[in-house]
Order: sequence, then C-alpha cells, then structure tokens
Amino acid sequence: MCWSATADLWAGLGIGAVGVASIASVRRAGDLPLAALPLLLGAHQVVEAAVWRAGGGTGPATLAWAVIALPLLPVWIPVGVVTAARPADRWRLVAPLLAGTATAAVLAHRLATHPVSARVHRRTLGYVVDLPYAPLVLAGYLLATVGALLLARDPVLRALGLVTGAGAVVCALLWSEAFVSTWCALAAVASLLVLFWIRRRRTVTPRPLGS
Repeated sequence: MCWSATADLWAGLGIGAVGVASIASVRRAGDLPLAALPLLLGAHQVVEAAVWRAGGGTGPATLAWAVIALPLLPVWIPVGVVTAARPADRWRLVAPLLAGTATAAVLAHRLATHPVSARVHRRTLGYVVDLPYAPLVLAGYLLATVGALLLARDPVLRALGLVTGAGAVVCALLWSEAFVSTWCALAAVASLLVLFWIRRRRTVTPRPLGS
C-alpha cells in the first residue's frame, strides 16, 4: 500500500510496466509465474487506489485487495520459484509450497465466510480480517513467500527474499506507528529485482515456452 490513492495509482502503473517488461523478457516457460509477479503487484496497488477512493469499508475493492494479498500470493510465489528451479533442486521447495497451499486454503475459506474491512487512518490503510490461529497462519505465509525465495539456488532470488523479508519488517513498523505506508516502495524494489533476474536468465540456454 502507498500513502494515498494517487500514490497507489501511479505506483501500480509503474510497477505494472515493469511486469510487462519482465513478461516480454521471458525465454523459459517455467520463469513466467515469477516474471508476472510485478504485474500482479502493480494490479494490487491499483486496486488499493480504489480502496482509498471508497474511503475504506467492505466493498469489492477491499475484497479484491485481500484476495490478492492473502490467499493468492502465498501460492503464487512458491509455485513460481518451483517452476523456475532446476528439477534436481525442487525438493528443497516442498515445505514452502505445502505451507503456501495450506495457508492459502485457510485464508480463502476465511475470506469466503467472514467480511474483510479497510479503514483509513491518516496516511495508512488498515485491513481487518478475523483469522484463527493468526501466529500459525503468519508463519505459514512467511515460509511460503519469503522462505521459498531464500531457499532458491539463484542468488538474485535469494537477494529478493532478503530484501522482501527485511523490507516487510520496516514497512510494518512504519505502518504500526500510523506514520506513512511504504509497501509500494518495497513492491517497486522487488519488481525491479524480478526484472533483473529474468533478464539475467536470458543468458542461459532458453527452453521453448511450450515445453
């Protein structure tokens, strides 16, 4: 999230453009999910601009934001890391993939049966979802997202995991103090790292997109 509707909108469009460039640079079929991650993050920012415009609440934009942030990302990221990895390395990623699948199932069920709401507080947006066993769900979420990246063989993906983990802590601390939200800055940095990673992968012998 950013600190205003305008900031979210422009950040989303910029991050989405990075996503388009990443997808255009794909030469291996297995790299496509991670290459598309900036496009998903950009869409997420644009959706949140709509949440700002609506003044928070429980409308469709709030639900769409929650669907991307909660059940979708903990599956998308480990699946992307697995498909980008060499077959011999995929065993390392079984735990994050299983954790992501289980976490996503819990979060999807919660969103389907309980409302999610957003509240504007100064320069931040707060989202409220009633989660059972919240510490366990958070642990599974982090294992699926940050953990999958840290367990990758590729050094750029490991760097992305470090940046994401450290950046999330800083952003959460700033948000908790109702100072200013900087999640969009983290999304932008992560997206640029994804673009760097996919273009670096072009030096490897490509595998046809249909394979």
